[in-house]
Amino acid sequence: MTANGRGQHRGGAPADTEGTAAGSGGRASPAGGLLEGLPEPGRGAAPPQETPAAPAEPTEPAPVVGGDHDTEGPPEEEHRPDPAPRPSAEAVPEGEVDPNAYTEAEREAVYRAIRQRRDVRSGFRPDPVPDDVLTRVLSAAHRAPSVGFSQPWDFVLIQDREVRSRVRELAAEQSDAYARDLPGARARAFSNLKIEAILETPLNIAVTADRTRGGKHTLGRHVQPQTGVYSTALAVQNLWLAARAEGLGVGWVSFFAERDLAHTLDLPDHLEVVAYLCVGYVERFAPEPELAMGGWAQRRPLSWAVHRESYGKRGLPGEEPTSLLEETIAAIGPPDQAAAAAAAQRQSRMTKPPGSLGVLEDVATQLCGLAGECPPPIPEPAAVAVFAGDHGVHAQGVTDWPQDVTAQMVRNFLDEGAVVNAFAAQAGAEVTVVDVGVAGDLPSVPGLLPRKVARGTADISQGPAMTRSQANSALEAGVEVARDLVSAGNRCLLTGDMGIANTTSSAALVSAFTGADPAGITGSGTGVDPSVQEHKTGVVRRALAVNRTDPSDPVGTLAAVGGLEHAALAGFIVGAAALRVPVLLDGVIAGAAALAAAALEPQVTHACIAGHRSTEPGHATALDHLGLRPMVDLDLRVGEGSGALLALPLVQSAVRALRDVATFDSAGVAERDSGPESG
Repeated sequence: MTANGRGQHRGGAPADTEGTAAGSGGRASPAGGLLEGLPEPGRGAAPPQETPAAPAEPTEPAPVVGGDHDTEGPPEEEHRPDPAPRPSAEAVPEGEVDPNAYTEAEREAVYRAIRQRRDVRSGFRPDPVPDDVLTRVLSAAHRAPSVGFSQPWDFVLIQDREVRSRVRELAAEQSDAYARDLPGARARAFSNLKIEAILETPLNIAVTADRTRGGKHTLGRHVQPQTGVYSTALAVQNLWLAARAEGLGVGWVSFFAERDLAHTLDLPDHLEVVAYLCVGYVERFAPEPELAMGGWAQRRPLSWAVHRESYGKRGLPGEEPTSLLEETIAAIGPPDQAAAAAAAQRQSRMTKPPGSLGVLEDVATQLCGLAGECPPPIPEPAAVAVFAGDHGVHAQGVTDWPQDVTAQMVRNFLDEGAVVNAFAAQAGAEVTVVDVGVAGDLPSVPGLLPRKVARGTADISQGPAMTRSQANSALEAGVEVARDLVSAGNRCLLTGDMGIANTTSSAALVSAFTGADPAGITGSGTGVDPSVQEHKTGVVRRALAVNRTDPSDPVGTLAAVGGLEHAALAGFIVGAAALRVPVLLDGVIAGAAALAAAALEPQVTHACIAGHRSTEPGHATALDHLGLRPMVDLDLRVGEGSGALLALPLVQSAVRALRDVATFDSAGVAERDSGPESG
């Protein structure tokens, strides 16, 4: 390496070079913004202290093998390895900085590079990357940890415009195919995104992995052969962080069929492309990730990803562990009254007779209170989650349909052949299918989330449907699905369901939470004849007698007479309310689940909109108990999320009117006289 690459701080660029590249070219790089919510470097630690350096001693080069993921090896031509740190004679006293820690300025430089690393797609400058700068960046990548110190990566530097043009053609082909498969709102958003800068940057780098490097007995790879690819991903991250410290932008392009790209780059067959990177200097670094700024996705909070001792126990270091359900319920709050009042005020000033939009005005006001702003975001993109599960009560002959239909219909959803798919395509919504309790096996395919808690429930007429632990697991699965869909950029969630015999469990839940007599709330479900319906009512009575439900214990009630999809839907509703995202409810299964959600936390109803009223009698009872007015009443009873999808354009129109309709003042339209009304 040139002399220019020496004498750098161990932690990266010095902290006092705000926005300046470390490269010899002296290129300035505007400071990127700090992301909100990330802990400041060193927070919680004692004030840093300078630690006197130990006297230098002659050292031997570090051995190559010291563990599965060694990072140091024989000295390179340009560098000698740092001496190994002296082992501490005793633990560092509380309140003091560990002698192995970097200085405060060095730590800040490291954490700043991490905070400000961006996947850059636009704003590149044509300036070439100096050789010494590029060598430093590649050296950082080459020092990544690797399984068995196998160093399975190679870096292919590509500047030839003809080669890059062929690569860009591959990316465009896959990008177009991806766009054709997107639902309406997503497709519109995608059309506004720039996804690659293959020709705009002066340099492309293909990072490859060799799964065979190191030979048959590579330490740590014998059980997990994929760790070679994982190691290469670490090299990519090192490259990315070093590039940011140098003021270089990096964009990762993944719209390729990997073998097609490998063939275009004329790679040996044993190499696979892990990353294709566009590298160059940029006009500025965005304060947040481009996809977040464009509304495509949101950053997940750190607290969602940290588990204590076992998966599911949430809590950051220093906090008391809690469950996902407890954490989510605690996050639910009341509507923002100021935003709701502003909505009502604006409704009165819009160029229309007061109250003339009827229920749509109420919906718009509700969503303002939920979002805490007026007007609220348009509830799009939207996603319907179809939770599927089987029911042991099917054995009591409550339906003429075989239980296998649940799994068959899930496959139909995935093949886009069901009513929910047709309605979602029309409304521009995404369909996600969640297996929380299907008895049969399902394929691993895109669009299906495998969250199976059990292979169906037990027979509620003989005892509890599930254990309390299973009910909690299904509830938390629903919360996680809500979080994932909102993090993916969806601004409206819709409930869907599939489960042969689930109207029987729904009737039992509605009766348990409202006190209604089963005879008045048990319907025909999939269309059974009157004699079967009478038998079904008796089964519901028997389930309630056997299980002795307590509506003040919603988890216990779900475990006693609910379905796994009911519990997951309840968690889904709770999750939406905690994120202050509207959730459109479908029919009686969603209504029964909403009763459980409201028993967990009554304020969830502020996020709920009843998409329709089903012909199932228990649905009307549930909506009355929840205080919800259905958007449409079309004698539907198909389920799947169909009624919620039909209501989606109405809800979106309610918000659109509040946002876009002019006021009398802004439009210069005269208001009616304040005197007696005329016909």
